[in-house]
Amino acid sequence: MRQQTSRRNFLQGTAVAGLGYWTAGGVQAKESKSPNERIQFGCIGIGGKGSSDSADAGKNGDVIAICDIDEKRLNNAAKSKFKGARKYFDYRKMLDEMEGKIDAVTVSTPDHNHAPASVMAMRKKIHCFCQKPMTRTLHEARVMAEVARENNLATEMGNQGTALAGLRRAAATVQAGTLGTVSEVHVWTNRPVWPQGGPRPKASEVPAHVNWDLWVGPSPMRLYAKGYHPFAWRGYWDFGSGALGDMACHTSNMAFAALDLRDPISVEAESSGHNGDSFPKWSVIDYEFAATDKRPGLKMVWYDGGKLPDKELLDGNVAKGSGSVIIGDKGSLYSPNDYGAEYQLLGGVEQPEVDFEESPGHFTEWVRAIRGGKPAMSNFSDYAGPLTETILLGNLAVWSGKKVIWDAKTQQAKGTDSLDQIIRPEYRQGYSL
Repeated sequence: MRQQTSRRNFLQGTAVAGLGYWTAGGVQAKESKSPNERIQFGCIGIGGKGSSDSADAGKNGDVIAICDIDEKRLNNAAKSKFKGARKYFDYRKMLDEMEGKIDAVTVSTPDHNHAPASVMAMRKKIHCFCQKPMTRTLHEARVMAEVARENNLATEMGNQGTALAGLRRAAATVQAGTLGTVSEVHVWTNRPVWPQGGPRPKASEVPAHVNWDLWVGPSPMRLYAKGYHPFAWRGYWDFGSGALGDMACHTSNMAFAALDLRDPISVEAESSGHNGDSFPKWSVIDYEFAATDKRPGLKMVWYDGGKLPDKELLDGNVAKGSGSVIIGDKGSLYSPNDYGAEYQLLGGVEQPEVDFEESPGHFTEWVRAIRGGKPAMSNFSDYAGPLTETILLGNLAVWSGKKVIWDAKTQQAKGTDSLDQIIRPEYRQGYSL
């Protein structure tokens, strides 16, 4: 424990800035005592997005431990990229054995393992980078934000568009009043691009290189099938969060930054229907937000599975692929881009001069915070947690099939406890928050 405390003091992080710190004049955290100290990383999940996340860790320090349930991936990474790193199949074992040696961890697993892995790391005072969506469930998002704040840790969710100058300029443009009073936001995606809305895939033999029990992790055990690992798990309630969870952390991000779209008061969904196991083939989700001291009440509509907003909302433009539009009484901001970083102003309004702070790079923001600099914009406590809660509330409405009146403070659907299993499900034995 003494070694851990020493490293902790040496690479002290912070998570004190609120939403909007990224604009000019944001809060600056204390400087690191020694910027030359190399950060010791552990990487949980090294395939898919985990491949680039672990590579980023290697560029910014030393990767001394890697973990994956796929033995082929694990061995290939150990041979090609991270020679000398300790290898693990179980992140719980890795975090226990490497406690005091690891300064920071990347978590790039399927959604259902994000929270248990991240929270375990943070309770050991380890800084944490977690891929989007930050969690699979609403309660997990709240816990991750609270644990990060309690332990004063440097954290970041992997929604890399947050660092793009175009997104920050767009958000600052809206905040400057360019569009007038905003009343509506519409966001759409080309997802899902994986099978969902149907029966479970046929069970098959577990490949010798896959540790299926560890892959299932905290979720209810089920038989292995080729339709889960390594990608199509996104379409299943036990493992993923559907098209909304996969892409809204990107495509809704600009509007969230511009309008502080946290704590919806109600949400209602129309969809193709679901069987309680797989997400629907399509959904359209209506969010309602109360007024704040900076903006009036407004609504946001999410579209997936081929559903799109009317072209009348886009001033003659045709919605394709993924994008978003923010509608005000003076004009609109339309982005045909997953990240909101490319946009055009509609309705005759012109681009004003706006101030915003450019990012040094998404992963670099987190490394800077680990070294005692200002927090990453998408830190768990002040930004990524509230963003994730907003997004996942849409899935609560999809599951319910009815309008959900939401109490964000208590994380309860008013008037019913039938949704508690979706808000805060129980983990399988051996896993906890």
